Amino acid sequence: MNASEAPQPLSGLRVVEFTHMVMGPTCGMVLADMGAEVIKVEPLEGDRTRYLLGAGAGFFPMFNRNKKSIAIDLRNPLGAEAARTLALSADIVLENFKPNTMHKYGLDYAALEKKNVRLIYVGHKGFLPGPYEHRTALDEVVQMMGGLAYMTGRPGDPLRAGTSVNDIMGGMFGAIGTLGALIQRGITGKGMEVQSALFENNVFLMGQHMLQFAVTGKHPAPMPARVSPWAVYDVFTVKDGEQIFLAAVSDAQWMTFCDALGFTDLRADPALSTNNQRVQQRPTLLKTISERLAQRSAEELTTLFEKVGLPFAPIRKPEDLYDDPHLQATGGLADIRLPDGERAGQVVKTTLFPITMQGQRLGVRMDPPRLGEHTLELLTGIGYSQQKIDTLLAQAAAA
Repeated sequence: MNASEAPQPLSGLRVVEFTHMVMGPTCGMVLADMGAEVIKVEPLEGDRTRYLLGAGAGFFPMFNRNKKSIAIDLRNPLGAEAARTLALSADIVLENFKPNTMHKYGLDYAALEKKNVRLIYVGHKGFLPGPYEHRTALDEVVQMMGGLAYMTGRPGDPLRAGTSVNDIMGGMFGAIGTLGALIQRGITGKGMEVQSALFENNVFLMGQHMLQFAVTGKHPAPMPARVSPWAVYDVFTVKDGEQIFLAAVSDAQWMTFCDALGFTDLRADPALSTNNQRVQQRPTLLKTISERLAQRSAEELTTLFEKVGLPFAPIRKPEDLYDDPHLQATGGLADIRLPDGERAGQVVKTTLFPITMQGQRLGVRMDPPRLGEHTLELLTGIGYSQQKIDTLLAQAAAA
């Protein structure tokens, strides 16, 4: 599919983002994927995520596709002036800096709204306004203080989730707030300020467990130690040490499970006839099932469970997903050209936003930009003369 053929419901909107790391760039990516012109304002040295190693190496190319890049030194008065002019040309401004950072450069909502009442201003913070708002937050920080690490790890061993869940979802909630503000602006003609925050995002994720406590009066146990509501709902180690998740979450699925695997004795056991009975005998039952599955391959079980319609999942690593037949067949992966690092210029596959519109995935129209790739184009577009551009660039070069 050609990305230009996919729906672009936000086409014609201009977004200027003063963001870095993951949360703010995620919001910008969502808006860009839906067709908005998204301009990433970077310092002269570039967004730090361009140069991260290890677990951060995928941040920039993942969250900055479909964007333009302009390099501006906000500490330089001419640079700050250019940034303000660019921001005032926008429908939406995004930022994810500490409180009062944008105020120093006249780029806060109060300053910009005075000159553009239609502006929608979206702040991505560690905490919403309150006692914690001046703390420095990271995804890991809010996972620890917000209950997620406790629920993910084993008892006494808090463990962060294996991806940037709060950063990514916080950016998505910022995008949701943006879309609501756009609808309201269409009615009233006025923009508004929207805020999304890591901590509050994490607390929202914990809501189900908070209510579990409120409803039952019992402290929710960490997931590895939880009392499962289903007896067969676990990872099994099978032939050649492979692992596969298998489940039977209803009495009907239990009977199908036993029939498919030939466990006639378990199916006929009256002490295992209901889900709650099986849960009460879960440790013994899982031991029995594990022993019986030990010589069956994950591939065999996958074929069998898919045929009879039972829940299953082979245990995969992230790189395995590049070979996933469903993702390949449905266009869930798309080419991008890496902008930085030793592999700059190399074409690799990235994941697309997980929705369809009119039956089509929202594709990659523009590769992640090189640092400052669109600086001249954008400065010209906001009315800067060549002489003024030359002066600004000369000062930047001398900095």
